[in-house]
Order: sequence, then structure tokens, then C-alpha cells
Amino acid sequence: MNIIVSNKYQAMLGTLNIDVYKSINGEFTVDDLLNQFSNVFYNKMIIDITALKNYEDVNTMKELAINFDMSKVIILLDDSPIVNSSMYLSQLVSIGIYNFTKSIDAVPFLIQNSNTYKDVAGYQNLNENPGDPIKINNVRDVSIGQRIIGFKNVTDHAGATTLVYMLKKHLQNYYRVKAFEVNNTDFEYFNDKDLESSDFMNISFKISNCTDADVILVDLNDCEENICSEIVYLIEPGIIKLNKLIRNDPRIFDKIKNEMIVLNKSVLNSSDIYDFEHESGSRIFYNLPCLDEKLDNNKEIVSFLIALGFSRLEEEQ
Repeated sequence: MNIIVSNKYQAMLGTLNIDVYKSINGEFTVDDLLNQFSNVFYNKMIIDITALKNYEDVNTMKELAINFDMSKVIILLDDSPIVNSSMYLSQLVSIGIYNFTKSIDAVPFLIQNSNTYKDVAGYQNLNENPGDPIKINNVRDVSIGQRIIGFKNVTDHAGATTLVYMLKKHLQNYYRVKAFEVNNTDFEYFNDKDLESSDFMNISFKISNCTDADVILVDLNDCEENICSEIVYLIEPGIIKLNKLIRNDPRIFDKIKNEMIVLNKSVLNSSDIYDFEHESGSRIFYNLPCLDEKLDNNKEIVSFLIALGFSRLEEEQ
């Protein structure tokens, strides 16, 4: 069964000959959609792009890609100059949104045949500067900033420092990357000049000076999350680690249930993850096993980065 989220194109979407479990109409934030559908099973969610508040800001689409499985989402584009600009469409592809169309007639096909990167690669301008704004008639309409992604250990020693190092190593062949750790000096043992340690007082200044970086990765440690635009919360799902976590903060999963939760150094299978989500009331974005940090091409790291929207790494798959 499918879900339809409509606004401007409600009448057009109503003509589709598809099985519909639920249809809602209006303007919604990504959080609104999460609250309604995060625990609902569906085949595809068809979203009229005008139903998303601030949809012309690509950061809204990034938020959608982070919180939903985009292989199960179909975006029906509108006719606005911004949405139809080459920069906007390129950014959709870059953040992992492949199932988009300007034609209502293409929606049934996408329900049965999800696009892959190869289907939409022609929209992507690999020479673009992700920090450049989208311009329509030389007017700055949508600002697409660099991605500043923080990593926070939820359970003790969940592996943020080493994971940031591995992510940076895999990203650097495709993007301009800088990485920081806050209030610690473990980075010095990796012998990499693009890994930098900083104290809390100086980290915001250092990040603001990285104007030439496409991606900034931050091992937050005990630093506040508000220095980053995206946060990955890492949990090592061992029994002792989880019991200790809940004993120290019984409401921890209420606090992070709508955040991007990644299991790291995990031995859980898909059935275990389903039980974990049910018991914790949370949604797992990704499940990372124990990894060898010495590998230059780790398929699990590549897959994780693609899930985060770094689609240029797909050629490594």
C-alpha cells in the first residue's frame, strides 16, 4: 500500500490508479511527516514537493533524506524555476534523492522500479561547488551550505573518533574534507594533517574558517551539538553498554528517538534491530559492524556514506 502527501497537485495525484493506504493534504515539515509515518509500513510514499514547507531550500530535502528511506519515497516536482534549475536537481542527486519526476504519468513506473544513481547521474554536476547558492536570474534564492556533521557517542566509547577518521579517509578522494575532535587529542595518533584537535572555546572559530571544505566532520565528545548542522548519535548495542546507558539516563531514547541513530561496532542482525527499535521506541538509521580502520576501501563505510547522501562514492560499489 502507498501513502500520498499532496498539496498543489492533490487532484492530479488523486487520478492515479494505485493502492493508497492513506492520503494527507496540506503543507508539512519533515518532522510532521515523521510523527505521522515513522512507525507505519508502506510500499511507497508519493510526495507532492509543494506539500513540504520550504521545499525550495535544499536543506529541507537533506532533512527528508536523512529521516526517510529515499528508495521508498517518490518526489513529484513542481514547475518553479528553482526546483527545475540544474543546481537544485544536481543537489537532489548528491544527497541521495533519485526518485523524482516532473510527470504524474511516471509515478506508477517509479512505484514498481525505483531509480538508481545511474538513472539520474546525468542531472549531477560533479564540478559544482556545494557551497554555492542556487541563482535564478542572478538572484540568490537558496543557499546550500557545506555539510557539518557531528558524531556523538551515546554509549561509552562507541567509536566516534575512529569512525570519523575512516569516513574522512573514504570521502577525501571525492570531496574536500576537514575533521575535528573537540576537547581531546586522540587524532594525533592517526598522523593526518587534516585531522585537527580543538578545545570547546575555539571549535566554532575553526569551523567558520574552513570555507574551502565541502564536508566537515566533528567528533563532538562532550561538546554541545549546536555547532553542527547534522548529528549522528552512535550506540554500541552490547548488553552491558545499553544497561549502563539506561541506568544512567532512563529517558535517553525519548531524547534521541527522532535523531539519526547509528549502531556502531554492532553484531546485530535485521531481526535484532527490529527488536531493538521496538523496545527502545527509536528508529535505526544504519547498522555498522566492527570494521578494520586500516582498509582504504571498506565497503561498509562506503555504503554508510552513500546512505548519508554522498553519492559520488557509488562508483566504488
